Amino acid sequence: MNAINTVTWKDKIRGYVKNPFSGFLFVVVVLAALITFTVLLFLISYILVRGLPHLTLSLFEWEYTTTNVSMMPAIINTVVMVVLALVLAGPPGIFSAIYLVEYAGSGNKLIKAVRVTTETLSGIPSIVFGLFGMLFFVMALGWGFSMLAGAFTLSIMILPLIMRTTEEALMSVPDSYREGSFALGAGKLRTIFRIVLPSAVPGILAGVILSIGRVVGETAALMFTAGTIAQIPSNVMSSGRTLAVHMYSLANEGFHVNQASATGVVLLVIVIIINWLSGAAAKRFIKGQG
Repeated sequence: MNAINTVTWKDKIRGYVKNPFSGFLFVVVVLAALITFTVLLFLISYILVRGLPHLTLSLFEWEYTTTNVSMMPAIINTVVMVVLALVLAGPPGIFSAIYLVEYAGSGNKLIKAVRVTTETLSGIPSIVFGLFGMLFFVMALGWGFSMLAGAFTLSIMILPLIMRTTEEALMSVPDSYREGSFALGAGKLRTIFRIVLPSAVPGILAGVILSIGRVVGETAALMFTAGTIAQIPSNVMSSGRTLAVHMYSLANEGFHVNQASATGVVLLVIVIIINWLSGAAAKRFIKGQG
């Protein structure tokens, strides 16, 4: 280990000179990282430059009017939609992954069928989910354009993501953890909930964070299910627009493009705050387990 740690940049350069292909791959990796960081920085800077000058207090008034085009109802609707979608998709996705990893055998044909199904659902465009939600939840079940119809549609969209990330997180837990728990006399269920799940929490939270990002940024599916009414719904059976739908509607109308840019800034800040809170919760949970 000490010999590896004492390798200098000069030694690395000599190695790249002796093996030009390794040097080429190193340059490609560095350029890819720089391009990715530059694109991300450009997008964030562009959103902030275009939106920050147009942020006003009228955009945060409680009720929406055609004059103030307030985004406050959309912010509240976004939070409600995220909570509903996670409540509907979180437990089924996590428990399904637990069954596939901990209970179903490795050669079980059910595992292959479920994986093919989840991968297929992950590749379906959101507009298709929106049309399905409109035909089934809105029309067939008679829910109309409502927050509940939108939440059920989004839960179907994020369910494969939560299942796959949870499954990968559970599979990454070493078998020695399970064997040690069994050796101490713990049962299967106790081992899963006391040993395996706590160890897999960072991976599970990563899937939840990605799911939240998809819910917050979704527009097509919600326009066909939750509607575009700019109001705070009185209950889950009422219609309402989320922040992404609000931004799309303002930009599409063409009369409030500057306010749409300001909405993009708020949307970006909300996503950053959610990611930070999720990461902080994961770190706190890990420390508590330690």
